[in-house]
Amino acid sequence: MAAGPIFYREALTVPRQIKHYLIRSGYLFALLVLLYTTSQATFGWQVYRSPTALAQFGELVFQIFALIQLTLALAVSLVFAAGNVSLEKDKKTLVLLLVTDLRDRELVLGKLAASILQIAVLQAVSIPIFMMLTLLGGTTLQQVLWVSLLTFTSSLLAGSWGTLVAFWKEKTFQTLAYGLLGLVVLIGGVEIAALFLNPASPVTDWVLVMNPYRALFRILAPFAQASGTTAIGIQAWDAVIVQSVMVVVMNVFTIFMLRVWNPSRVTYQTIQKEKDLSEKTQAARNVWSQPILWREMMTRAYGRQMIYIKLGYLAIAGLTGYGIYQLTTTGDLGGDLILGMISLPGFLLILLSLLSMMLVNSQAVTAITTERDGGTLELLLVTNITAREFILGKLGGVFYNLKEAILAPIAIMWLMFGLQTLTTEAAVLLTLGYLVLIAFSAMTGLHSGLSYPNSRRAISTSLGTMFFLFIGIFICMLLIVEARSSFALQLPSFLLFILGGSIGLWLSLTHRNPSPALTITAAILPFLTFYAITAFLLGGSLDVFLSISFAYGFAITSMLVPAISEFDIAIGRQNAERR
Repeated sequence: MAAGPIFYREALTVPRQIKHYLIRSGYLFALLVLLYTTSQATFGWQVYRSPTALAQFGELVFQIFALIQLTLALAVSLVFAAGNVSLEKDKKTLVLLLVTDLRDRELVLGKLAASILQIAVLQAVSIPIFMMLTLLGGTTLQQVLWVSLLTFTSSLLAGSWGTLVAFWKEKTFQTLAYGLLGLVVLIGGVEIAALFLNPASPVTDWVLVMNPYRALFRILAPFAQASGTTAIGIQAWDAVIVQSVMVVVMNVFTIFMLRVWNPSRVTYQTIQKEKDLSEKTQAARNVWSQPILWREMMTRAYGRQMIYIKLGYLAIAGLTGYGIYQLTTTGDLGGDLILGMISLPGFLLILLSLLSMMLVNSQAVTAITTERDGGTLELLLVTNITAREFILGKLGGVFYNLKEAILAPIAIMWLMFGLQTLTTEAAVLLTLGYLVLIAFSAMTGLHSGLSYPNSRRAISTSLGTMFFLFIGIFICMLLIVEARSSFALQLPSFLLFILGGSIGLWLSLTHRNPSPALTITAAILPFLTFYAITAFLLGGSLDVFLSISFAYGFAITSMLVPAISEFDIAIGRQNAERR
């Protein structure tokens, strides 16, 4: 096989795990629940449904499913591919793979194929549901096939980028940060290029399809691309070809540079530094009374590349702020509301804030997993460092190292206040609510890192929790806006949807150490998030802030107190001693 024994082993071992079948069936169940939810939001309890209404309903469901699946494919493929390679580096096993008779091609392509295997299986099992939607009308077989092909090539694209960065960079957080920023730069760069390129040029079309979402919307709404008497065709050959070429280029480059990047120069630098230390004595550095916080703030614990990550983020934030300024001062606020909910400047601010929270969450979870994989966590635990010093030191390090990413959205909020887009009350409450969500993102990452001994599962669970709370609930609200009918008719389906999310959140939060506080958190967090978004759509501000502060503040406390007071139990050390 082209991918070699690494993928062969993954293909043989994954089906033996019960979670493989639970994930597949759970994904299909989630799609069916979302189908039922959309049905209730569209029809309510009406019995008579005309063919036109059924066709419109089938088109709406297909669009929602396609958008969700593409977003999942990009995010999961990137995280899995990056985490799969980073785990080998953290456990020092990549060097062992390099000294075997594995070809470079087998190592790179094997890791890539093994990483996207799960998402490819989920895409395959969802095709029958997509085919069923064609029976309702409004959707054609060509749309289903092209959406499936585009989603698969997009997952290959994200996975290839994650693999490239993971083999290139040494630290797990660097890999995740560069991966997320790379996707944002790709999508944002294409949109910026669309403003300057000539629409009539054939080159423009090839550039625009580099954004997977543009290509997807062209498949979902083919009539929007038609002009004059031009024949309407549903195809995405240009997008598939461009993405396939990018995949080939990235993988060839990764294979060519594999032995250059690995073993890392850090290995040789460490050996040389040890030789230098043995020959001469260097002056000792003064360590604070909080050694964990000192290490996080005063050393390069996360590598030398943090400055470039910050510069990349600040460049994205600067372009976002400039775009908001131009839209506001010129009076062009983007026309209609995005998805019928929010203006374009507000939507850009939300995207930037979500990127900040994802970066904070990624650094928080990798702050624990890197220590565990490197074998230094147990060394720290046998010192006289207390649990309070360890947890608060890690949190302080996360906030300090990503202070630019945390403060940039706040600066844009107050820029909007200066442009009179936000009132004083809205600006203050928005800033405070955003800081609460940042603290929740950091604490969720630490909690997942402590709860899951497997680094890949800890990272995926942590980012998955963030995805559900901020993207999953948003989808629910999208259905309400699309329905524009009585919420009483939609209540049972939405309760089912959010109840399932609460159960999933409870399973992830109480994986190792269940507690009443975490159970209450899993029960109230989706509902209060749902209420906050509803209050926002109704024009509220104080009630949004109060609900967010209470829900996420309680969640932070529920995770923070056990981590400090019952640290041995939180990381499973007490259970290990009993065994």
